[in-house]
Amino acid sequence: MRFLVDNALSPIVAKMLREHGHDAVHVCELGLRAAEDEVIFERAAMEDRVLLSADTDFGTLLALRCEAKPSVVLFRRGVDRRPLQQAVLLLSNLPVLDADLRRGCVAIFDESRLRVRTLPIAGLD
Repeated sequence: MRFLVDNALSPIVAKMLREHGHDAVHVCELGLRAAEDEVIFERAAMEDRVLLSADTDFGTLLALRCEAKPSVVLFRRGVDRRPLQQAVLLLSNLPVLDADLRRGCVAIFDESRLRVRTLPIAGLD
């Protein structure tokens, strides 16, 4: 799977995903460390990458655009903030998330659960 790791997460997350056979890149590796959310969002969509972040603004962007891609994985408060733990949490849940991420979804890890919402998100008018 292809991932774009946002600046809200450590480059270690991208490194761990690569070590497990995924095509993962951190925004700082692309010169996008200070880029606006919209630029990062567009890059993920253009390269068909799943966007990983702790920034809930990406979920809002998805809802406002009514688009099915890119998929977004959000690590919310209550989730261990250590990069190794974030990568392990994602990797251990990828078998369950794989099909949804490929179709288009927002997956949210919070304190004690994983929520998945299929894209596009409708009914916000």
